[in-house]
Amino acid sequence: MSYITEYLAEAKSIIDTIDVSIIEKMVEEIAEIRANNGRLFFIGVGGGAGHASHAVNDFRKIAGIESYTPTDNVSELTARINDDGWESAFVNWLQGSHLNSRDGIFVFSVGGGNAEKNISVNIVSSLKYAKEVGAKVFGVVGRDGGYTAKVADACVIIPPLNNETVTPQTEAFQAVIWHLVVSHPKMQKFQMKWESVDK
Repeated sequence: MSYITEYLAEAKSIIDTIDVSIIEKMVEEIAEIRANNGRLFFIGVGGGAGHASHAVNDFRKIAGIESYTPTDNVSELTARINDDGWESAFVNWLQGSHLNSRDGIFVFSVGGGNAEKNISVNIVSSLKYAKEVGAKVFGVVGRDGGYTAKVADACVIIPPLNNETVTPQTEAFQAVIWHLVVSHPKMQKFQMKWESVDK
C-alpha cells in the first residue's frame, strides 16, 4: 500500500471512530455561550496557532460569537514571552482579557498539554485558570488528549492510528471538526459566500 493510500485509509477510519455525541455537546455549549453574550478564546501553538486564527475568523463571521486568540497579536505575545515567560504568556493574556464564567476556551493541540512532561505547559496553565473562573473548556486533540481531555467539557480526541502520522492527521481533523461546528445549523448565524451564490 502506498503512503498516500494508507494515509487516506487512516483518515476514513478516523471519521468512523469520532464520537458524534461529543461534537453535539460542543455545539450546544458553544451556542449557550453565545446566547449568554460570552466569548470564545482559541488557544494553540504551531499548527494549532494557525487553526486558532482561522477559527476566530469563522466563529466571528459565520457564527456571530465574539472570539479571540492570543497568537493574533504578535507584539503583545512576544512582549509577554519576553517579560513573563512562555509558560505564562497565554494565561496572563487571558487574565488581561477578563476571562469569566460566561466564556469558553477552545484548544487545538496534538498532545493536549502535559505539565509533568513539560509539554505545552502554556496550554495547561490556561486551562487551570479557565477552570478556576468557571469558563467552559473545549478541544480537538490527538494521542490520549493530555490535560485538555481530562478537564474539558467537550473534547474530541483524534485517535492515533499510526504513530508516524499523529500530527498531520490530528491537525487535519481539527479543521474538519471546527468547520463542522461553525457550520452546524445551531451555530451558523450568517451565510457563507459560496453557499449564497446562485448556481
